[in-house]
Amino acid sequence: MTPLYYVISLVLVGFHKLFSAFLAPESGAAWVLSIVGLTIVIRAALIPLFVKQIKSSRNMQLLQPQVKELQKKFGHDRERLTQETMKLYKEAGTNPFASCLPILLQMPIFLALFRLLDQAAHEKPKGILTLEQAQQFGEAKLFGVNIASTFMRADGDIGVQVMALVLVFAMFITTFVTQRQLMTKNMPKTALEGPYAQQQKMLLYILPVVFAVGGIAFPIGVLVYWTVSNLWTMGQQFYVIRRNPGPGTPAAEEKAKRDAHKAARHGGTVAPTSTATGTEAPAPEAPVRQQPKKQSREQRKKNRPQGEQK
Repeated sequence: MTPLYYVISLVLVGFHKLFSAFLAPESGAAWVLSIVGLTIVIRAALIPLFVKQIKSSRNMQLLQPQVKELQKKFGHDRERLTQETMKLYKEAGTNPFASCLPILLQMPIFLALFRLLDQAAHEKPKGILTLEQAQQFGEAKLFGVNIASTFMRADGDIGVQVMALVLVFAMFITTFVTQRQLMTKNMPKTALEGPYAQQQKMLLYILPVVFAVGGIAFPIGVLVYWTVSNLWTMGQQFYVIRRNPGPGTPAAEEKAKRDAHKAARHGGTVAPTSTATGTEAPAPEAPVRQQPKKQSREQRKKNRPQGEQK
């Protein structure tokens, strides 16, 4: 964990110096904003993994019909079913565990920040934090609440308990909304059936509860990091789903409607999008105008009405 202490403290101290230009160095606002800055830097660095996560999730959705066929074929043999399923994932170049990478890589950072803040509260600096900075960090208060305090160690401090509960509730809501918008907007109907879908539905309710229960044991400063990270995830996912939805999903249908409405406002047309494949369907062909055939003088005279003929 020592390298992480240095990396995290370096980013934290850098932001603290920046915010200390217009805030009191010992203020809770300066240190909380530094934690927010640290969160943004870490999440920005994880964007490539997030993109990989999105691609893996889409591949998993597209492979669900083939997975169902394997389940029908090898349902009686669990070992063979597992082997064939993993073989299918390998051939498709996807990994069912890729969706966990951003969370797994954040856990050491999360724990390092927890230790950094906890030791600072006991005047034990880690990383590049000086003793003075560690004291400021450990004693910093936001709205009169020490950011190193936890709900479990509030010692009857109502302010700490209220702020901790507010942040834990925010974590619960943001985690739930993030999981729900992924399932309801960026998954085709076929992917919402079968064992994989059941696992996703279970995670929809289990993960927020696990994070909420665990949250009461973490300091206020760490809860700030976690909540801001969840908000980043929710916003990032909303942007990706809106701009580049998966094929055959409700989000793809909504995007097709927006594109059509936008084209209509600008007086243009847009090719209809197939909700099954997510690809643009060919535009209907324009009717071909029949050119009049050239007639001779006698034919024109013959085709005239009787009253006009002389």
